[in-house]
Amino acid sequence: MNHLPTGKTSITPTSPSHIEVRGARVHNLRNVNVDIPLGQLVGVCGVSGSGKSSLALGVLYAEGSRRYLEALSTYTRRRMGQAARADVNEVRYVPAALARHQRPSVPGVRSTFGTMSELLNSLRLLFSRVGSHPCPHCGTYAPPSMSVAAEQPITCATCGKTFFGPGAEELAFNSSGACPTCGGTGTVRRVNEAALVPDESKTINEGAVLPWGSLMWDLMKQVCGEMGVRLDVPFSQLTPEERDIVFHGPAEKRHILYKAKKGDNFAELDFTYYNAVYTVENALAKAKDEKGLARVARFLTEGPCPDCEGTRLSAAARGPLVRGINLAKACEMTLDEAVTWVDGVPETLAEDLRPMAVSICESFQHTARRLLELGLGYLSLDRAGSTLSTGERQRVQLARAVRNRTTGVLYVLDEPSIGLHPANIDGLLGVMRDLLADGNSVVMVDHDTRILAAADYLVEMGPEAGAGGGHVVACGTPAELRADDRSFIGRYLPAEGETGNAADAPTRGNGLGSRSQTETGAVTANGETLPQTEAAEHAAPTSDPMANVRPRCPEGQLFERGAIHLETSPLHTVHALSVDLPVNRLTAVTGVSGSGKTTLVLEELIPALNSANADETLPASVRDIDPAGIVRAQLIDATPIGANVRSTVATYCGVLDDLRRAFARTDEAKAADLKAGAFSYNTGKLRCPTCDGTGQVSLDVQFLPDVDVPCPDCRGRRYSGDADAITWNGHTLAQLMAMSIDEALDACASLKKAHAMLQTLHDLGLGYLTLGEATPALSGGEAQRLKLASEMGKAQDGALFVFDEPTIGLHPRDVRTLLSVFQHLVEQGATVVVIEHDLDFIRNADYVVDMGPGGGQAGGRVVAHGTPAQIAQNPASLTGSYL
Repeated sequence: MNHLPTGKTSITPTSPSHIEVRGARVHNLRNVNVDIPLGQLVGVCGVSGSGKSSLALGVLYAEGSRRYLEALSTYTRRRMGQAARADVNEVRYVPAALARHQRPSVPGVRSTFGTMSELLNSLRLLFSRVGSHPCPHCGTYAPPSMSVAAEQPITCATCGKTFFGPGAEELAFNSSGACPTCGGTGTVRRVNEAALVPDESKTINEGAVLPWGSLMWDLMKQVCGEMGVRLDVPFSQLTPEERDIVFHGPAEKRHILYKAKKGDNFAELDFTYYNAVYTVENALAKAKDEKGLARVARFLTEGPCPDCEGTRLSAAARGPLVRGINLAKACEMTLDEAVTWVDGVPETLAEDLRPMAVSICESFQHTARRLLELGLGYLSLDRAGSTLSTGERQRVQLARAVRNRTTGVLYVLDEPSIGLHPANIDGLLGVMRDLLADGNSVVMVDHDTRILAAADYLVEMGPEAGAGGGHVVACGTPAELRADDRSFIGRYLPAEGETGNAADAPTRGNGLGSRSQTETGAVTANGETLPQTEAAEHAAPTSDPMANVRPRCPEGQLFERGAIHLETSPLHTVHALSVDLPVNRLTAVTGVSGSGKTTLVLEELIPALNSANADETLPASVRDIDPAGIVRAQLIDATPIGANVRSTVATYCGVLDDLRRAFARTDEAKAADLKAGAFSYNTGKLRCPTCDGTGQVSLDVQFLPDVDVPCPDCRGRRYSGDADAITWNGHTLAQLMAMSIDEALDACASLKKAHAMLQTLHDLGLGYLTLGEATPALSGGEAQRLKLASEMGKAQDGALFVFDEPTIGLHPRDVRTLLSVFQHLVEQGATVVVIEHDLDFIRNADYVVDMGPGGGQAGGRVVAHGTPAQIAQNPASLTGSYL
C-alpha cells in the first residue's frame, strides 16, 4: 500500500510529488513501502529503536547522497566519504540529499563559532575594506578609504610613505593573520617542570625523572650521569647545577657502557643527551594522534598565548580599527552585541564608503538573523568550536544551510530540537520553512511534539522497538494522526494553536503501552495486521498520557530531608549564586541555551561536592557547599560507550561474563578443556579467526569507499563453527548474543546475576536491544540508561545522580519509562538532578530551578525556583510560560 498525502494529484514521471520507497530492509525495517512528499516538511517519529533513523538516514539520505556522488568523476569520489548502497528494492525520485546529524563532529582546535557560522568572513572583510589602518612605518592611523578595495596604496599623512592595507585573508588566524607564537590556536603548551619529577625523594636511578621512563629510552639516566649528575642520591639533594642539567642540559653526545636488562651483555654507545624538558617537547612534536598527546599531556600546562592573549591574531591583524576597536575585540562580543555593533558601522563612515559597508553589514546580519532565532545570541564569536554542545553545533549547521540558498535538495535532519528550549522551537521551524521556501524538501526525525505538530506530513514507525518495530504504523497530516487509533504519537500531539506540552494533548491514551488481550489485531498503515498484544497498544485511552507519571513530593515536604546548599562566585557568564536543592527529590534545572545550567551543575555543584567529600580545596568559583549528607556525586552523561564494535551490551553490563562461565561448566566444554576465557569473542580460542570476533570485515574496493560487511565465515555471529558444538540451556553462545534483552530474560532465568541485570535493562526500557549490539552505536539516551543499569537495585542513601538532558532521542512514551526509573532511584534514597528542556519531564519533577532569563550575558541567574506549579505561575520564568 502506498502512503500518499491526502489531496495530492497523481504522479507523472516529469513532475514527481513524492519519493517512492519500496522494500526497505535497512537494520530492522521490514520491507517498508512508503511515499515521502517532496517540497514539504515531513516528520518521521516513533519510539526509540522503531526504525526512524533507518528510514530517514539509512534509506533516504543514503540513497540521495550516493546517487549524487555517483554522478561525479571517479577521481573526485575517491576523495569523498560515501554512503553504502541501502538495502532496499527501489527508491524513486529521491533528490540529492544532505544530512544534519544528531551528533555533528567536534570541530578542531582552530574552529570557533565565528568560523563555523562564517560570520567571521564578513567581519574580516569589514575590517579590511572600511577599517582605519596603521602605517607600518610610523604607526599613524590612516582614515578609512576606498584604497584597499581598489587595490591601491595608502599614503600616510604623517610620514608620507605609502603602504597597502591588508586583505581579508591577511586578517585570518587560519592564514597569514595567525599569531606566530601560538600558530593561530590562541593557546600554548608549556612543560610543567614540577610534573617531570613529582617525587623528589627518589633517585634518578629509581625513576625520579618520569619522562625518561615513559617518553624516552631508559638509558638516558646513564647519559645524564655522564653529564656529571649524581644518580644515586635523592633528587631533592642535587645541587642547582645538577638540577639545571637534568631539566635544561645541552644536547651533547656522551659515551656510555650499556647493560641489557636481560642477560649479561654490554654495549658501548655514543648517545646524545635529551634533557627532561626537551624529552617532553620532542614527544609533543611527534604526537600524531590523541593517544600520543595523552602520553605527553600530564607533563604540560596549557594557557592563553602570552603574545596574542588568546585572540589567535598576529599584531598586524589586530591593527585595523572599526568604530574604535580591532578585530579581536569585535570577536569577543556575543552575537547579540555584535549585531548591534555592526548595525552602527555604516553611519560612522564617509558617504562614499557607506554603500560598500552596508553590503558587507547586510551579509553579516543575514547570517546572524537565523542564529539569533535559533537562540545562539549568547555565544561569542571567538568561542572555541570544540566547547559548543551538540545542539549548538547542529543549529549552526542549520543556519548555514539556509544561508546557502540551495534548491531541489533533500535535507534530512536528525533530531534538530536537541538542546532547544521551547522558546527556540519557533526559530527552528522558521529555518526549516525557509529551506522549503527555496524549493527544497525537509525530512526530520524528532520526538518534540510541537515540531511534529507543525509538520505537513508525518510517518510514524513502530509499533515497538528493535525486532518489534520496522513497520509504518500510521502516516498522514498531524490532524489525521490525532484521529488515527493506530497512532501512538497522535495522542501526544497538541491541537493547532496549543503550546505543545502533553497537558494539552487529547486525552486518548495512557501512553504506557501496557498490553492487554483484544479480540482482533489492529491494521497498520502498511495494511498489515499487528499481533493482538501490539494492537492492544491502541486501546481506548482514558486520561492525559503524561499527567502525574510519578508521585510528586508535596510542596510542604520538599526540604524535610535536607537541602544541598551551594554558594558560588561568578564563573563564565554565571553570576554569584546561592542555591538550595532538596535531598532525596527529583530536581529539574531548566532555562534557555546558554543560561548557565551546565556551569551551575557540572562545573560547580559536582566538583564542589566531590572536593568537600575528599576534604580537598573547593573549586575557585565555589564559596561554600553544604553536602547535606551527600557522599557521592555521579554524572551520567550521553557520551558514547566504547570506541568500536568490540564493546557490546553484553560485555558492558557483565552478562557475557556470566554466560561464558555457564558455558565453561557444560560437559562439552569440560571434555574439550575449554575455560571461560575461551568463550570471549575478543581473545578466546572460539572467536571467528576471519574477523577476529568483530563480526564484520572491511572490503577495499579501490575507487569506491571501503565497505564493512558481515563476516562471510561467521555471518556476523563473532564465533567460529567450533562454538556451535557447545550449547547451554538449548542455545549456542552466538544464538544468545543475537537475542534481544527481553528474549534473553527467559533463556537466562537460571543465571541469577545475569537475569537480574537483564531485568534491570528491561525495566529501563532497553529490552529491545540485542546482547551483541555494539554500544558506540547507541543513542545518547540509550547510553545514559545503560550506564545507569549498574546502579539500579542498590541502596542509594547519600548518592547524587546528575543527568544532562536524558530525554534526548526519547519518544514521549519512553519519557514515562525514564521518569519511572528516576522515581525508583528516589525511592532507594538517591537525590536526582536533571538538566532538561522537555516540558513533560519538568512537569513531573518535584522541584525546578529555572536559570536565565536569557543566554550568555543576559543569563546566569536563578530567575525562579519552586514546584512546577509555582514556576508556571511565575511571570519571571520563560520556562514557566510554556508550562
